[in-house]
Parts: sequence; structure tokens; C-alpha cells
Amino acid sequence: MEVTNTSMKGWRQESNENSLADVHSSVHVPIGGGFFKTLRAYAGPGLMVAVGYMDPGNWATDIAGGARYGYKLLSVVLISNLFAILLQHLALKLGIATGRDLAQACRDHFSRPVSIGLWLLAEIAIAATDLAEVIGSAIALNLLFGLPLTLGILITALDVLLLLYLQNKGFQLIERIVASLIFLIVGCFGYELLVSRPDMAGVAAGLVPHADIITNPGMLYIAIGILGATVMPHNLYLHSSIVQTRDFGRNDAGRKSAIKFATIDSTVSLFLAFFINAAILVLAAATFHFSGNQQVADITDAHRLLDPILGVKLAGILFAVALLASGQNSTLTGTLAGQIVMEGFINLRVKPWIRRLITRLVAIVPALVVAILYGEHGTSELLVLSQVILSLQLSFAVVPLVSFTSNKTKMGKFVNPVWVKALSWIVAVLIIVLNTYLLWDTVSSL
Repeated sequence: MEVTNTSMKGWRQESNENSLADVHSSVHVPIGGGFFKTLRAYAGPGLMVAVGYMDPGNWATDIAGGARYGYKLLSVVLISNLFAILLQHLALKLGIATGRDLAQACRDHFSRPVSIGLWLLAEIAIAATDLAEVIGSAIALNLLFGLPLTLGILITALDVLLLLYLQNKGFQLIERIVASLIFLIVGCFGYELLVSRPDMAGVAAGLVPHADIITNPGMLYIAIGILGATVMPHNLYLHSSIVQTRDFGRNDAGRKSAIKFATIDSTVSLFLAFFINAAILVLAAATFHFSGNQQVADITDAHRLLDPILGVKLAGILFAVALLASGQNSTLTGTLAGQIVMEGFINLRVKPWIRRLITRLVAIVPALVVAILYGEHGTSELLVLSQVILSLQLSFAVVPLVSFTSNKTKMGKFVNPVWVKALSWIVAVLIIVLNTYLLWDTVSSL
């Protein structure tokens, strides 16, 4: 297996450890194969990253936002998606240009105590992500098969075996499964939008930001939850690693080409994620907000009311099928992100099944406790809370990413142009300000 060595002066050590070493450079990239043939070789990582932008946590915040405020928060979904496109571009560029994933870059740059602190924060973010996957999958199993939430939560532990099996079959198989599930979700929501008949003028108006998003505390809380659910901290670590599965030339020309094609893959995939997130919010607005059901704020209520309000039989079933597909997709990518974070920050390599089991248990325990004590409503509230936790963790991944990719001594000729650097810092500062406000508002209301 080739080891990537970089000699950029901004790094303290040579990059002599491949990220996800067992699949590093494992996907062939044709030389001189033409634009579309080359793009096809790079297609995959973007869809795996896009999964994090349509996981069950997004559903909770999008449903709550659409039901309570109509189409007004649609602009937040759009802005969050544009943030995501920029930040994922920086993540893939860091991985391709330096041969380091974001966790490895942090370990090289920061002191040991700071690296451990960032690792713990990243683990909290992954636990919050996994919590959303556990609850979302359990709710989907309940809606489709009538399984109690507690049993559904326990069943989600079995995906450890599924993931181990898939990992042994090659990285591209995982990518294909993820892509298939994404297009299943797209198909389900395409149908939902057709039968809900949203007001297209209202949808268009919703894409324009409204001042009351900031001035209305309830709307702001959900808006920040949407931001946290859309721009996922673990996705920045994930993307900076999995782009290195492509066997591109480890020279300036090869890296330049890889960054171009990986960015196309990422951008197109994230627009698919935008469609799904927007579709969930639009569906909630068209079905619930304008029918006097503004109180609908969780997935279970949404599923229960879809069929009678829309007057069709398949809406609820397809809604639950899409939710289950979303949860399973997020499980695959969340596990990989956990492995990348643990190996990158503290150089601790454990067997995948042990890593997966630990992560899943951390999510299962609080989900079980809440499900037993508070039932469906409690798990739905926990789902929204998990997205706010993610939003609070986001700054600790974004600031190092923007800092590294804006540093010429670390990135060489692949450093961010001035306009990208300025835009990236504006996004980072905006994320910090919004999250600080959320924290202050939460603490002051206690």
C-alpha cells in the first residue's frame, strides 16, 4: 500500500499514516479516460457525505420548522446547504492536497491536550449523530411493523454485523448501497410532493430569508437546529478521508484533477440532499401548517396524519420507508467517521466491530431510557436536541478546517484563494455567533 509523503513546511511531521489504510487508493482512476469516465471514478464519496445531510435528525427539525412556520425556514435549509458545499469542498481539498484527514491534521498541528479535547468533542458529535440514527430507525420500524420503540432501539444494535460484512466486500459496494438508498429516498419524497401539492409561489418566497428568523426565539431555535442537522461535524472528518480512496496521482497535477472531480461529485450530491431536506419541510408545511395542524412537531405525528390529510394510502408507508433508508444509510457513514476520528486524533486502532459496538451502546442507552420513561414524545424531543448538540460542536471542526486550508505553508499551491478564505471565515464566524446565542438563550431560560 502506497504511503503518501508530503513535504509542506507547515506540518511538524511527514504524513506517513494513510487514513483508512485498508481502503486507501483502492479505487482505480483511469488515466486519460475522458471527463465523464474520470468523473464516474470519483463518484461515491459525495453521496456518502450527503447521507449525513438527510439523516433522521434532519427530519425532526424540518418537520417542526415546516409545521410551525410554513415555508419561512426553507431559506435556512438553502443557506445551510450552501455552507455545506463550501465546507465539504475544503474538507476534500485538505485530504487530497496534504494526504491527511482532518483528524490527522489536528493531531499534527495542536498540542496533545488540545487534540484530546477536540477528539472528545468529535466523539460527542458522533454519539449525537448515532443517537439520531438509532431513534430514527426505531421509529421507522415502529411505523412500518408496529414494533415497540424499545425493541426497535435494541434491533439497531444488529447493524454492527451488517456493516462488518459490507466492509469486507470492498469500499465501492458500500458506496453503491448508499447511492441506492439515497435514490429510494428521493423517489419517496418525489411522490410525497406530488400528492401534497405545495404552493409553489410560497415555496419560492420561502427561499428568501425573513428577518423574523432571527427575532423570533422559537424560529431561531429550530433554524439553528436545521443548521446543526445540515452541516454535520463528523462529515468534515469523513470527507477528508474517503476522497483518499481514489488512486489519483500523488503529484500536483494528480491532486489538482482529484480536487476538481471530487468537488463536482460533492456539490451534485449535496444538491440531492438539499432536495430531500427541502422536500421534508415543504411537505410538512403544505400538509400540516396550512391545514391547522401546526402542533405537529415529530415524525410519528407526521406519519399518522399524512394519509388522512392528503387522502392517499401510500404517503405514510413511503414516508416510513424513506426514514428507515435514511437511518441505515447514516449508520454506514457514521461508523466510518468514528473510525477516522479515533485513529486520526489519538492513533488508536481497534477492531471495527468493537468500535461500532461502543458507539452504538453510547447511543442506545439514552435512547432506551427516554423511550421507556417518556415514550414517543420524549424520543422526538431527544431527536431535535441531538441536532442542537451537533450544531454546538460544529465550530470545533470548522475553525481548524478553515485555518488549515487557508494556510499556504500547509497547503502549498492548493491554499484557499483570497475570496474563498474570506467567505470561509465569514461562515465560521457566523456559525460561532449563532451557536453562542443558542447556548446563552438556553442557559438563561433555565
